[in-house]
Amino acid sequence: MAPRANWKGFLKVAEVTCPVALYTAASTSDRIAFHTLNRQTGNRVHRAFVDSENGAPVERDDQVKGFDIGGGEHIILEPDEVADAVPESDKTLSISAFIPCGEIDDVYLDRPYYLAPADARDNEAYALIRDGLRARKVAALARTVLFRRVRTLMIRAHNDGLIATTLNFDYEVRPAAEAFADIPDLKIEGEMLDLARHIIDTKAGSFDPSTFTDRYEAALADLVKAKIEGRKIKPAPRPKAAPTSDLLTALRQSAGVGAGKGERRSSAAGARHGRGAGGASRSAPKAAAGAQRRKAR
Repeated sequence: MAPRANWKGFLKVAEVTCPVALYTAASTSDRIAFHTLNRQTGNRVHRAFVDSENGAPVERDDQVKGFDIGGGEHIILEPDEVADAVPESDKTLSISAFIPCGEIDDVYLDRPYYLAPADARDNEAYALIRDGLRARKVAALARTVLFRRVRTLMIRAHNDGLIATTLNFDYEVRPAAEAFADIPDLKIEGEMLDLARHIIDTKAGSFDPSTFTDRYEAALADLVKAKIEGRKIKPAPRPKAAPTSDLLTALRQSAGVGAGKGERRSSAAGARHGRGAGGASRSAPKAAAGAQRRKAR
């Protein structure tokens, strides 16, 4: 069965328009979910809104939005007032600019959606926009009212279609300086930096999402299955605390470089001759192969 569209409208660039639909690209709906139960009866527990002062239940029709103005006082906003304040949607994703794909910092990326044609008769206009973005290696910025809020979306080509990612507003992204304010100004160089580069080079790879498993979800699934079958499940092993060591020693061990003076000298010499921190260790397999050939002769 085809997925249900979250939103339908039009994608417009200049005078070119095509009907499109947004589909959820990432969802947590397949995660294991639990109900809250009454331990005594086994019945499900339902949440209820109650008055914070007298504890009396508040019916849905008596629940209204309120903005705290301080001192325990609120301004009440009626549903029709909120509805009138929200901008009306014209159901149009109007492209306002094209930017390099890597120009937007990842912290501004919010939620991805698949943006697909909504009418087969306009596939040509859709393909034109998609192929134009791919050919110029750019993404499009568009705005529309999405789920009652004016949102900016970044649209980029992806395989045979388009991906539209909602963007966080500037006020929603906290300044990085607040998180990094206490980081001291350190400059790493010499052997430590060479070893770090070597470790990174030896672990170079590519991203394959199928290799990353949700261990928490898998553990919950095993637990539920065991409970259904009446089996006891063994507790997961607790990770042991890693032994403490100085950073340079840890780097040498990670890179497979000895901590003795001779090894340090060979590592440094390898770095000076352009072989990097792993120069000595990389030449070891060749030396061993040569020794085996000589022994065979």
